[in-house]
Amino acid sequence: MPTIFCRICSLFVLITFNSGSYAASAHEQDQFSLILQQLDTIERLVTRAKTARTAESVERYRFDYPRLTQDIQRIRHGVQGYLSPSRAQPRDPTELVGDYRLDTPSAEPSP
Repeated sequence: MPTIFCRICSLFVLITFNSGSYAASAHEQDQFSLILQQLDTIERLVTRAKTARTAESVERYRFDYPRLTQDIQRIRHGVQGYLSPSRAQPRDPTELVGDYRLDTPSAEPSP
């Protein structure tokens, strides 16, 4: 599970450093293609982790897989839009959520 987070962090760093320029060179386009492949890999790992978790979890917090999947999709659409823009449009100002911890409701009612 920690490898997922390491890959996600490295992906965010790559996107941050490359977000201010245009995909003019073939090398940069290759790098963004690799990022898209890594996003696919991360999404598969998230799906595996989600299916592997136990339904009877007694932990107080659980991981918010749907929110992470939405953020991955958001990054993917941003990279794809950068590589093949349809026309100049304003960027979506919404930021990534980044908080993936959910409170698990307690099984016992509070007194």
